[in-house]
Amino acid sequence: MSHLDEKLLKRLHKHAEKRLAFDPGVPRSEQLPAYKEFIELENAALKKDHRKGLSGRVGCKARTAMVDVVIENLFLAALDQYATQHGRLPCKMAVVATGGYGRAELNPHSDIDIMFLYPDRISNRQRFEVFQSVLTEEILYPLWDLGWKVGHATRNAAEVIAEARKEIQSKNAILESRFICGSEPLFEAMQTRFLNYVHKDKVDNYIKQRLIDESARHGKSGNTVYLQEPDIKNGVGGLRDYQNILWMAHIKSGYKSIKDLQKARLLRRDELTAMDAAYDFLLRVRTEVHLQNKRPTDKLQIEQQPLIAEGLNYPQVDIFERVEAFMMDYYRAVRTIYHTSEILKERLALSAIDSRNQRVTFVDALRAHQKFGKKKVDGFILNNRVFSAGSRTVFADAPVRLIRIFHYMQQFGARLDPDLKYLMSRSIPLIDDALVHDPSAAKSFCAILRSPGEVYPILVQMHDLGILERYIPEFEKLTCRVQHEYYHRYTADAHVLRTIKHLDEVFMKKGPINTAYERELRLNDDPLLLYLILLLHDIGKAEGIKGHDIAGARIARPILDRFGIDPEKQEQILFIIRNHLEMARIWQRYDLDDPQTSVAFSQKVEDPQKLRLLYVHTYCDARGTAPTLWNGYKDAMHNQLYRGTLEAFEGLDVMVRKRKERIAMLHEELFKNIPQGLTVEEMQAHFSLLPERYFINTQSEEIALHLKMVHELMSNINRAESVGSLMPVIDWHDDVDLNLTVVNVVTWDRSGLFYKLAGALTLAGVNIVSTKAISRNDHISIDTFYIMDAEGGVVSNLKAQANFKNYLREALVEGKKLKNAINAKEALLEAKQLKKNKDLLPAPFPPRVDVYHELSLKRTIIEVQASDRLGLLYHLARLIHRKGFDISFARIATERGVAMDTFYIEKGSHTDKVDSDRLLELRQELDNIVN
Repeated sequence: MSHLDEKLLKRLHKHAEKRLAFDPGVPRSEQLPAYKEFIELENAALKKDHRKGLSGRVGCKARTAMVDVVIENLFLAALDQYATQHGRLPCKMAVVATGGYGRAELNPHSDIDIMFLYPDRISNRQRFEVFQSVLTEEILYPLWDLGWKVGHATRNAAEVIAEARKEIQSKNAILESRFICGSEPLFEAMQTRFLNYVHKDKVDNYIKQRLIDESARHGKSGNTVYLQEPDIKNGVGGLRDYQNILWMAHIKSGYKSIKDLQKARLLRRDELTAMDAAYDFLLRVRTEVHLQNKRPTDKLQIEQQPLIAEGLNYPQVDIFERVEAFMMDYYRAVRTIYHTSEILKERLALSAIDSRNQRVTFVDALRAHQKFGKKKVDGFILNNRVFSAGSRTVFADAPVRLIRIFHYMQQFGARLDPDLKYLMSRSIPLIDDALVHDPSAAKSFCAILRSPGEVYPILVQMHDLGILERYIPEFEKLTCRVQHEYYHRYTADAHVLRTIKHLDEVFMKKGPINTAYERELRLNDDPLLLYLILLLHDIGKAEGIKGHDIAGARIARPILDRFGIDPEKQEQILFIIRNHLEMARIWQRYDLDDPQTSVAFSQKVEDPQKLRLLYVHTYCDARGTAPTLWNGYKDAMHNQLYRGTLEAFEGLDVMVRKRKERIAMLHEELFKNIPQGLTVEEMQAHFSLLPERYFINTQSEEIALHLKMVHELMSNINRAESVGSLMPVIDWHDDVDLNLTVVNVVTWDRSGLFYKLAGALTLAGVNIVSTKAISRNDHISIDTFYIMDAEGGVVSNLKAQANFKNYLREALVEGKKLKNAINAKEALLEAKQLKKNKDLLPAPFPPRVDVYHELSLKRTIIEVQASDRLGLLYHLARLIHRKGFDISFARIATERGVAMDTFYIEKGSHTDKVDSDRLLELRQELDNIVN
């Protein structure tokens, strides 16, 4: 026990003697307020010390000691009560702390796990059961009454071992068990028996289970430390990784602490110091997160990060700078724990590799049959696919080897031994300006990027060791950089590397969707181009998010010069970097059914080669942003724009011919199988009453559905007393391929139809993803809405469809206004979600409304960017209608609480003209809605 521990315990006991001393016979109910006051005072003191900068470990130890004192006092009172009422104790017993409490690592809302330990043999069973009952009532009940989450078990030594055999978590909990009070010899005897069992048990099975568990945890965090909202405990490099390596080291080799590993020379002194500091920092962060949330949680929510940073005494006044400084320290800490744990696994020879279910590539299979004896490679020794250093001066003699070694790893499918990794991390200062500009180093680095499908693992290792950002200094400013954007899940550097991971998967044709993109890449003769584009596409974020595409091209040019990329290829790369956001922007906002969209985009992209690069880049960029950002619906839009633009490159005459051929093909296909109940005249009318653009991107199944719905509407009209009393014809179905729900509405066109449809869907409780509308010349409107659940995916609420129909009837048939119902629902949601906004991160994209004429599309367009809320689309569309405009097209996009909506508008029937003054007035009133 350290001097600090002794001093702390002495103070706590003194405080307990003052507040927790009671006369005999005082009932528990009357003692409880004193215990609560004791805990409140101690917690207040701990919080104060924490805010002054108390070490994470010391704070957790102090909290643990406080709980120990409470349990010890309750235990002594329980023994006195039993002795007074029943006489001599029936047996010895001990109260034991297990798990995190056993480690003496309690954060403010950590679980408190205890075990009542008894002897294996009990002579008087009846007296023993009474004894147990008294202990439960006088220890456990008060702990629960104090508001603590207490887990408990009652065991003897034999039961402890039996439980550990059944469940690995029980084994871990007892590994970290700690005596609190009672019979210490009983506890020590249990520990001795338990450790004997542990060392005789199947160590390999335990190690394998721990590594499988770790792999599963890491998978949930995307196998990266660089999440923007990481899990402090279970994430990559989190607290559990630190604990896991110690559990495995204990079970395998008997090492009980991180210091034991250093004494055994499995850790160097500087590695031990860094590991201890990182773990202490995480414990301190976890304490602050618990204090902020007033409950047990381990996730660093992005909107809470400014408050957490402030609680940890980060001094920056600017909210973004404060978050960046804090998260930079967080990523350094978890990276230290992760990499040191990985090194320890290698030094301890811990492995649970099971290749039976792993996908083996052709290259892997080829390497598996290659026989490599011990050989020398450029100052390194390759033995059994592991590189080691030929001498301690291997990098000092030739610094370029710090780059070449990664190319050798890729060539031989080899890895680095721990000592070589350590030497590399300590040789980073050798990467100076001369090496950065060395043509030989550039040749090796570009060779790495010219190995399609095998680039990501190499760049990740370069980054993990700190070599990538040293070799490309411009990349260093992206390292651990928090992206204040609503859709990014990873830091800037991790995002870039994950885009490269997805490009690897494209080249490896991993799954049908990647195979389609790989087919287009075959037309590009040099894989280096796209790898360089992805590596450098966000390099401009070093200067901020706004305008990073333009800044990126400027920053990337000298890098490409250093790499010796020829001018023609440089221009292709820089063009894509400058325009890397453009393709997604077009299909997210503009009408893809309008051929002019593809024509205008082809003029911007200039040639098919750049289009192919941009096409695959956009896919990889989105996939590398967040695991759920890309879906079938987005892929379909992306491909629609790509195919349409390829056609546009073939020339206007070819486009016109292909369109006419498509319409003729659809005509022939549908007239071969006329849907039941329809006449040839109805079919002909449909083809003659709709514009050409309807048939370009509408599938034959959709056209057939619309025909049936129009037929049903016309039949209803013939039977109805008035058109105004007609209920629209609705088709509501799930599209599993697009993972959303499609709602088709066919009705008589009328004033304000779009906003009323949007309002009914809003009240039905669904998210509108996109919509398209078209009217026949006979005033029959065909509206299609693509909708999702609030969490994404097909609409699962079984009442949503019926609710939509009811609200639509009220709006269109009964003439009831939906505005009041939407306003009331908005107010109710706001009241439920009301929370303090002080020091929360402001919206990553401030609200904005643009109204402009797009000359290339010959359209008047409204673009709205705002925090999403219930009824936003309804309010926007209603205002547009009330100001005298019709919406001819709308693209609705909502990602993580931010709406980005686009409307094509045109003069309404009750409007004389569309002039600048009217548009300015419209923009100002739309601005009032979003702000």
